[in-house]
Amino acid sequence: MLLLRNLGSKGKPYVYQSQRMDMTARVLGWVLEQLQHNSSVVLASVVATKGSVPGKSGARLAMRKDNSWIGTVGGAGLEKKILNRCEELLTQTTATSEVITFGLNKGAKGYEVQPLDSLCGGQVTIALELMMPMPHILLMGGGHCSEAISKLLPLTGWNYSVQDTREAFAHSDLYPNAVELHAMDVIDFFENETTESLSRFSDILLLGHDYQEDLDRLKMILHRAQSSKSSLDGNEFPRIGAIGSRSKWQTFASACIEDGIEQAYLSDVRCPIGLNVGADSPEEIAIAVLAEILSLHKGVDVHSPTWREK
Repeated sequence: MLLLRNLGSKGKPYVYQSQRMDMTARVLGWVLEQLQHNSSVVLASVVATKGSVPGKSGARLAMRKDNSWIGTVGGAGLEKKILNRCEELLTQTTATSEVITFGLNKGAKGYEVQPLDSLCGGQVTIALELMMPMPHILLMGGGHCSEAISKLLPLTGWNYSVQDTREAFAHSDLYPNAVELHAMDVIDFFENETTESLSRFSDILLLGHDYQEDLDRLKMILHRAQSSKSSLDGNEFPRIGAIGSRSKWQTFASACIEDGIEQAYLSDVRCPIGLNVGADSPEEIAIAVLAEILSLHKGVDVHSPTWREK
């Protein structure tokens, strides 16, 4: 307690600095947690101040895609401006950043200075960064293709999890970098999941060895999405891909329609999966699948012309 009453080099109590560091740690920890749960986040940080201002350098707040937020950059009109800008940035689909300087009085002037109705009279510069989560792929069915995909994923920095009814195919020996391993029945897996919890995955790939298991997976996933009216966009709800032939997909689609799945949801399921590059082996299929997911994650049309073709 004596240490907390001692003063820092600028005459401010260490307890104040400690509290600010605690808030920074909470905000940054919260940001990482949201990204791990497949939510985009805007982080706003006070990077410079001049004169009298409500928030000191290092103050931070963060907002996730449902517009809930944590932290502070000083409160009052400044914070309201920043929160509104965070909401606007969260409507974008690609990562971006910007720096804004506010003059905390109505008559503030200067290059790139935004006047703010305030009596403080100082100036504050805030950096805003929209961060997008990296893909987290759920591999449902731990066979050869899943294993090949899992070996490439650590090179991209993406996460993956595995579900298989066979314990040997959902084991850390086979998938040492998996975030989650679910060795359980398909029905049991989905009984433990909600629409919201499934949204921690950006993509779900149906790669099972058993026709009926993959059909059960597909039905349960689509029923969850349909009942919540969620889009299979990788943000609101995972994108869905299934490996298989034309006849397999036709059988899947007919069974889903009979089970009450709307055609619109079936149309959003990718089958076959992967870019059409002539892939045959599990390793080639893995490259094609990840290339397709990368294009979806980046919002890039793989058929758009390059600079040489324009």
